[in-house]
Formats: sequence, structure tokens, C-alpha cells
Amino acid sequence: MLKKLIPLLSIFSLIILLTFGTALYQHNLTLMNLMMLSMAFFFLVFGLFKLNNLKGFAKAYAMYDVIAMKSKSYAIAYPFIEIVLGLMYIFAYGGVYRDIFTFIIMSVSGYGVWKALQAKEEIQCACLGTVFKVPMTKVTLSENLFMAFMALYMINMYFITGGMSM
Repeated sequence: MLKKLIPLLSIFSLIILLTFGTALYQHNLTLMNLMMLSMAFFFLVFGLFKLNNLKGFAKAYAMYDVIAMKSKSYAIAYPFIEIVLGLMYIFAYGGVYRDIFTFIIMSVSGYGVWKALQAKEEIQCACLGTVFKVPMTKVTLSENLFMAFMALYMINMYFITGGMSM
């Protein structure tokens, strides 16, 4: 099982390196900056992998995402949504609205993953598109929940700090 997760773990390692390398270059190792950079790189890298075979991704994603099951347009648009979110995070654009949207889509996606895992369905994870054959595991669920948690934390920080660039 671990061997099948190597591509996913390699991508996570790349995102961690990009995040810390960029933060060091910026001389900004604050938690908020690290979260924004990691979300930016996550969305950009994962979104770009999905574009490699957009139709294949959409078909695989519709197997477990509750919105993609009902809307082929959403499944096709999802990689572009991720790329736009990645750009919004890298350029610190959109503030609390970006984070609310991120929280919603990552929570919905996480719910679909959770449902598939509960049903013990053997589904290929569409997180890296169809480039790699990565099985859906608790790692997939953790990835979605972690992104949703970071977005929720950022939303909370807007209200605690009196609204940073809303």
C-alpha cells in the first residue's frame, strides 16, 4: 500500500519544500504565510496534475465527490477552480471570501471521500488526476480536512485580528 502512495507523498514533500523555501526567501515564517503558501502550492500542483487528462479526472472525481456526481460541469471546472485558488493564495487576493469558498469546497470534497471510505469502496483517488494510480485512503481524507481546517483557521483569524485584508 505504501508503494502506491509514493507519488502522493512525493508531491506533499515537494509542496513542503516549496512552502518553506519561499517563506525563507520572503523572510516570513509566520503561521499565516506558511499556510497561505502551502495552500497556494497545493492547489497549483494538484490542479495542474488534473489538467493532464481532464475528462479522465472528471470521470474519476464523479465517483466520490457529491457535487461532481450531479454536475459534470463542476467536475470539469474543479481543476481550474483549484488553480485560481492557488493563484489567489500566492497573491494574497480575496481574503476571507477566498477562505470561506476554500472551506466549503474542501469540506464537501472531504465528505465525499469520507462516504467512499465508509462504504469501503475501492476507488482511485483523483487528487493527482489520472497521472498516477493512487488509491483512495485516509491520507486523501486527511488532505481534504487539513485544507478545510487551514481555511477555517484563516477565517477565524480575520475576525480575531479585526479583519486582515477582507
